[in-house]
Amino acid sequence: MSVLVGRAAPDFTAAAVLGSGEIVDSFNLAEAIKGKKAVVFFYPLDFTFVCPSELLAFDHRMEEFKSRGVEVIGVSIDSQFSHNAWRNTAVNDGGIGQVQYTLVADVKHEICKAYDVEHPEAGVAFRASFLIDEEGSVRHQVVNDLPLGRNVDEMIRMIDALQFHQDHGEVCPAGWNKGDKGMTATTEGVAAYLTDNADKL
Repeated sequence: MSVLVGRAAPDFTAAAVLGSGEIVDSFNLAEAIKGKKAVVFFYPLDFTFVCPSELLAFDHRMEEFKSRGVEVIGVSIDSQFSHNAWRNTAVNDGGIGQVQYTLVADVKHEICKAYDVEHPEAGVAFRASFLIDEEGSVRHQVVNDLPLGRNVDEMIRMIDALQFHQDHGEVCPAGWNKGDKGMTATTEGVAAYLTDNADKL
C-alpha cells in the first residue's frame, strides 16, 4: 500500500452528489479544493453497517470543519444514484439523511486505486482518510480495515496541528491539542519541551 504523505493528492473527476443535494456529472477535486485544506475520506459501501456511523460523525462535525476552512469529500464505489438514495433515507431507517458534504461516485474504482486503498479481496475501499493542504499535498493519512470505524475528532486534531505548524513554524509533539505549546525543531527546543512535559507524555 502506498504512502501518499508528502506527495500530491491524486486528482479526479467523477459524478457526485453535492452537499446541497444536487447531482453533478463532473465533480473535480482540484477545482473544489483549490487554495483550501480538504479531507478526502473513503468508505466501503452505502447502505451498510459501520459506514453510516462514520458519515454521520463527519456530518455532525461540519461546523468544526467549516470554521477551519476545510472541504470534506466522501468517496465510495457506489453510484451517485445510490448516494442520493442513502441521503434520502432517514437515519432511523439506516440512512444518513441530508449530509452537508459531497459524496463522490467511484463506480470504476479508479479513485480508490489511485489512492491505493482498494481492499484486495472485497473490491471496496478501506476506511481511509487523507488530509490535503492548500497546495494539494497530502499531509496526513490513516487507513482502517473494514470492521474498524475511524475517529473523526482525530482528523480535526490533525487539521489543528497542521494549521499551528503553518502559523508558527513549530512542530507538534505527541498528544498535541489546540491550545498546547509546540516545540522548536532544534536540540535545544526538544530539551526545553521535555524538561517541562516529559512526565505528561
